[in-house]
Amino acid sequence: MTWMKMAFASAGFYCLLASQALGQYWVRPAPEYRLSERPAPYVAAEEPTAPSPSDQVIRPAPPAEPQTPETAGWKDSAESAKDAWCSPACGWDLCQEGDPWELYPESGSGLKIGGWFQAGYHNKIDGAFNAHPGRIHLHQGYLYAEKVAHGESGWDWGFRTDLVYGVDAQDTQAFGNNPGRWDFLNGFDHDDYGWALPQAYAEVAYCDWSVKIGHFYRLLGYESVMAPANFFYSHALTMYHSEPFTHTGVVASYQASDRLTAHGGWTLGWDTGFDQYAQGNSFLGGLDYALTDNVTLSYMMCAGNLGWRGEGYNHSLVFDFRVTDKLNYVVQSDWVETTGWYTVNDVFVADSYDDVGVNQYLFYELNDCWKLGGRFEWWKRDGASAYEATAGVNWRPHPNFVLRPEIRYNWGPGLAANLFLPADSWIFGIDGILTF
Repeated sequence: MTWMKMAFASAGFYCLLASQALGQYWVRPAPEYRLSERPAPYVAAEEPTAPSPSDQVIRPAPPAEPQTPETAGWKDSAESAKDAWCSPACGWDLCQEGDPWELYPESGSGLKIGGWFQAGYHNKIDGAFNAHPGRIHLHQGYLYAEKVAHGESGWDWGFRTDLVYGVDAQDTQAFGNNPGRWDFLNGFDHDDYGWALPQAYAEVAYCDWSVKIGHFYRLLGYESVMAPANFFYSHALTMYHSEPFTHTGVVASYQASDRLTAHGGWTLGWDTGFDQYAQGNSFLGGLDYALTDNVTLSYMMCAGNLGWRGEGYNHSLVFDFRVTDKLNYVVQSDWVETTGWYTVNDVFVADSYDDVGVNQYLFYELNDCWKLGGRFEWWKRDGASAYEATAGVNWRPHPNFVLRPEIRYNWGPGLAANLFLPADSWIFGIDGILTF
């Protein structure tokens, strides 16, 4: 097959959690039902330097407006209304600035321990992570411990291990494993809830080189499985269906310059946890390159035997444009061409599945507390297209908490053909994330 084709196509609210479970026992997800850890694209930009007083133009004050008894009374009422509307109680100015509280900040030894709770509600299934509608659920109770390897002064070592509990956990397990291996179908689940161990790796670094060995998140894509790294509550169909979540293997990174970092290594295929499924054996690598101070490019790819997804190739190409200090635009294109996939019983069930997706994101920062965002996506599998458009708001009243309401519209024949969902649907969702 011609799998070497490439395509580039342009958190009060929070403390109530419902632990009731709805569903059914987990099986290996077909791609219908199953995170690239990038900085959030809406980080506040530095304030521009104020001009020197000697550089400012002094203009004459405008003449005072004469007041009559009628206009004076009107102005007093208007000012009172404005003060009431813009007071901190209205929420707009209810914003506590400063550094977030951390459970165990990085110590002299380099050890850091942290995590978050994410809970949310959505009224319908969206075809990605949000598959438990009508109730508030704990999506992620997340805990991690890490020591980052810093190679600037010579040899250093590090590690990271992650543990997650919630309705997202079953999507984060190593479901590219044989049953009963690592965290997949190994007694970690109860109804809709479960546990997962998405990362467990060691790291060594020397000068501009670093090497990860073990079980780690993927390099591909723009969105992340880790909730605080995303602007939106929901996820793109491309991210969920056309990208791996985790790998097991070895990957090296080399910072060639201030602008260029290269990655390369070997993995056991898609979504594996210290296990090989269906002879998985693939290359993982790519480049991160800063074209300018405001434009970055990331190209990441996998090629070879991808395990449960069969033989083939996939890539993710991401352009990130900082348009202004407050406006950020991102466009991502994914391509997957494989021979198909295997079921949990090691049965090969498809001849070939080719996916292509183009996602566009636009973020606007109003201030340190409020951000606006939009996402438009086209995703196609074997000739059947699906689309989604999402608009959302991030409200961050405290450095440790963010509330993320959104409205999403799904449409297109690919929803029914590939995901068994209605041909169109409006979906409301809201979640909160409390970090520690």
